[in-house]
Parts: sequence; C-alpha cells; structure tokens
Amino acid sequence: MSLHSVIRHELTPGASVTTPETIAPSGTSHDALVHPVRKDDDPPRQAHQAPATPTEEIQRVFDVAPLNVANKRRRLSITTLIVACNLMQMICNLIGIAGGLEISRRLGVSGVHANWVGASYPLTQGTFVLVSGRFGAVYGHKNMLLLGSLFLIVFTLVCGFCSNFIAFNVMRAMSGIGGAFIMPNAVAMIGITNPPGFARNLSLAFFGASAPIGGYIGALITGGFVENTSLVWMFVFIAAMTLVVTGALWALLPREVPVDPHGKIDWIGSFLALGGLIVFNVVWNQAPAVGWSHPMIITTLVVSLALFVGYYIWGRYYASDPIMPLNIFKAPSFTPLIFVVLMNFMAAGALFWYTVLWLQEIRHWTPIQFAVGWTPFGLGGVAATFLAAYLIPRVSAQWILAMGAFCMLVASILIATMPEQQSYWAQVFPSTIMSALSPDLTYTAAQIIASNSVSRKQQGVAGSLIGSLNLYGSSLGIGFASTVESEVGKSHDTVTGYRGALYFAVGLCVASLILDIGFVRLVHDNREGWEDPADADPADEVVVAPLATGTELRELRPQLEQR
Repeated sequence: MSLHSVIRHELTPGASVTTPETIAPSGTSHDALVHPVRKDDDPPRQAHQAPATPTEEIQRVFDVAPLNVANKRRRLSITTLIVACNLMQMICNLIGIAGGLEISRRLGVSGVHANWVGASYPLTQGTFVLVSGRFGAVYGHKNMLLLGSLFLIVFTLVCGFCSNFIAFNVMRAMSGIGGAFIMPNAVAMIGITNPPGFARNLSLAFFGASAPIGGYIGALITGGFVENTSLVWMFVFIAAMTLVVTGALWALLPREVPVDPHGKIDWIGSFLALGGLIVFNVVWNQAPAVGWSHPMIITTLVVSLALFVGYYIWGRYYASDPIMPLNIFKAPSFTPLIFVVLMNFMAAGALFWYTVLWLQEIRHWTPIQFAVGWTPFGLGGVAATFLAAYLIPRVSAQWILAMGAFCMLVASILIATMPEQQSYWAQVFPSTIMSALSPDLTYTAAQIIASNSVSRKQQGVAGSLIGSLNLYGSSLGIGFASTVESEVGKSHDTVTGYRGALYFAVGLCVASLILDIGFVRLVHDNREGWEDPADADPADEVVVAPLATGTELRELRPQLEQR
C-alpha cells in the first residue's frame, strides 16, 4: 500500500481527514469540510458516538465518510437539486432589486424608503452566513440545507400576504436567513456528495454560475408577475418551486454523519457579532428616510457600536472557540483584503440599485423591460465563472482581484455619467456586461488570497467572512448610497441625487483598486497538504492514504494506535 505524506490533523470527535487531493472548495464556511476519498463500491462507514478512548478517537478520524451515493445518476440528481436550491434563493434575493420600486409602491411607500426592499434580504443573508457553516458542521450540512430551504419557503410565502411595508421587509429579512443557511451548506454538500476530481469541480462551477442565472431569472419572474397579476402570486410561485426542489432533495439525500457532531457553537459571540452587524446595517438603510438627527438612528448606532465592543471583549478574553477569532486579522494581507472585498461589493449593491432606479424612474422602463435589458448580466455572470477558473492557474490572485475592481469601476462610471435619456446600447449595455464580470472575479480571487494567508484552523472562518462580505456589502452599499442620494438630493433634483450615489460607488471602486494594488499580496504557500508549522504538534499527526478503503484502514490502524 502506497502511503501519503504525514500531515497534521486534530483528533477531535468527528474530525475529517484532509489530504492534498481533497482540498475544500472556496467559500466553505466551517473548519473541516472534506472527507477521506472512498471508492463508490466501498461499504458505508458509520460514526461511533461513544466518546473517550484514544483508539475510538482515532477510529472517528476515518468514520466521517462521504455520503453513501454510489449510483451516479442519483448523485447527479442530488447535485442538480443542490444547485437548484441556490438558484431559488438567488431568485428571492434579486426580486428585491428588480422589483423593489413597484413592490414598495404597492405597499404604499415610495422615495428613499424603497431601498429596504432591496436591502432586507441580503442584510440577514450576509450576516448569518458567518455562522451557518458552523451549524452545518455540528448539526449536519444536509439538515441545515433543508432547514434553510424550509425557512425560505415559509417566509417567502408569508411575504406575499403582507400588506404592511414594515411587516413585508421583516419577512424578507427572515427569508434571507434561509438563504444564508443554504449557501455554505450547499457547497459543503456538493463536496461531500461528489468525490474530488472533474465531477466535483464542474459541479462547483455550475453552483457559482447559479448566482447570476438566478438573478436574471428573478428579474424575469418579477417583471412577468408584477405587470400581470398581484404580488401574492409571485411569492406563491417562488415558494412552490422551492418546495418542489426541497422535497425532491429531501427524498434523495441519504443519512449524513456530521463533521463535528460534538462541537461547540459560540452562542454569545454569535449574538454579539451578528447583532452588531444587523443593527449597524439597519442604521445606514433607515437613516436616509428619517434623517441622521433622529433619536432612533443615534440610539441604534450606539447600540451597534456597543455590540461590536462587546464582541471584541468576549472574543479576546473569554471565548474558547470564538466565531471570528480576532487574530485572523493579523494574517498577511488579510485586513486590507477584507476592505477591498467589502468596498467592491458595496459598490456593486449601490450600482445595481441605482441602475434600476434610473431606468424605471427617469427612463420609465417597466420591470419586464429591465429584465430583458439585464440579459447580458446573466450571460456575463456565467462567463465570468469560467473565466475566473481559467485565470486562476495563469494570473496571480491579487491581479484577478484588481480586474474585478476595475470592471466594477468602469460599470459605475458608465452609469454615473450617462445622460437622462439615451439609447440602451450606449452605456447601460456595456455597464451591464462589466458589472457581470466583477463579482465572480472578486470573490474567487479573494478566497484564494484569504486561504493562503490564514492558518489551517482558520480556513473555514476566512471563507465564511469572504462569503459574508459578498452579501452583507451589497446591502450596506445600498444604505450608504441612499444616504448620499438623500443628502445631495435635498438641494438638487432627483437625477443629481442618483448621480451622487453612483459617484459614491465610483469612489468605493477607486479606493478598492488602490488598496488592492498597494497592500494585498498573494502569500505563497509551500506547505504539503495542510501541514502548518505554526500549529505543529506531534500528538496531532496521523498518516493517511490517498484512497482509504476498508482493507487499507485495517492495515493502517495498528500504526495509528501505536502513536
């Protein structure tokens, strides 16, 4: 039997073996996603739940196995349904952007308040992504994926029956929590269901492409329903489609052994961190409507800062396993990377929202006209997914990140400088293409840089944070840009207010580009597998085989027990 090199591995209950052949996909939101490679015809392995002895702890290293899905057709069906789950949650997300104005009007609200329809879903989705992967590691990625889909179904359906603007946006925020639990756990389930190799890589590529496709389909659905029927039928349709996908996935998925069934969740840290992020975002999205001098705004801003300070104290002095270890920000290039990604996705949120406002308010486009005009975004987003995959082995990640920021910069300038009335092909069309390329280039490059910057133990945390910035930044960008619009618009007309918000997006892109070129570097990692000298501990080392079959494990176990 040909053994692989010796690598570090923590002997915690339910921990998984990680080899160079089974590196976790970008964006996973937990500490250990991948599992030992197993041939399709190997017998399934069950986890020992009785804790304690060293021998049993060693056994658990091999107990966490991929899902027992030997049938290739069933595996393909499961993977397709997982991608479809992400497609549905992206549809739910983008209906708030494409139909935000019309939805708010039908609920009796107009003006700057309308930004809440676009911001409420990504607000909670981006926030709860920070913890949803960890929940999956402890309670099972399958369970959290199905739970997230159930959340999405229920609260999307409730949205259709809301006649109050505040109640509607609260329900949108609740459905965003469902979306947050779908994303990282869907990525994890793709990795668990498909063995390393071409099938897994292709599945992850289609998963990435499901975001722009879902956004485009969401715009089409919004335009079709808003112009021809009441809002309730749009939400009933989306909830019903999600129910069909979720029901089929539930029927096909076999039993899953959680990665870390006895792990702990930092409940206090989660409350402080997530509470601070939510309240801070609420401040920026509500202030344009009521004014920064309003007592509620001042109070909530103070509360958000107090929650952040509370988390700092908790994470630094008391938490044994904090949700976001503060020392992660000491990793090379990691802190400037966070600001680059945040500003880029804030610019994306502002650009998308104000493009819709400009086209529907100034040029009087209908929602279906916007959906048709947004076709290049769906196609360009898919192309960007595969372009990023092509560039990864050929171009350094910080330059791919710069490409993403540059694309968003050009897209923002085109919209900010266009005249009130103009042909679609002159500036909106090229802006739509450029903005479609940016998110995937930015996200992919950021995950690579983050992964190379932090230690093995912090891989999942870093991936979660990058994924969270993608969504949270979009919501926060709408809030910041709305503040600029309301302040500029007080002394000028509507178009000038929109231009002010769009130039704010341009400024974010410029700052992001400068910060990336000046301070972000791809740390070259020459480690074998997950070996990390900084964390080295002889007691943590085990020897693993690239293909851990039942026979190989029986041969290998005496060596491990001697250790």
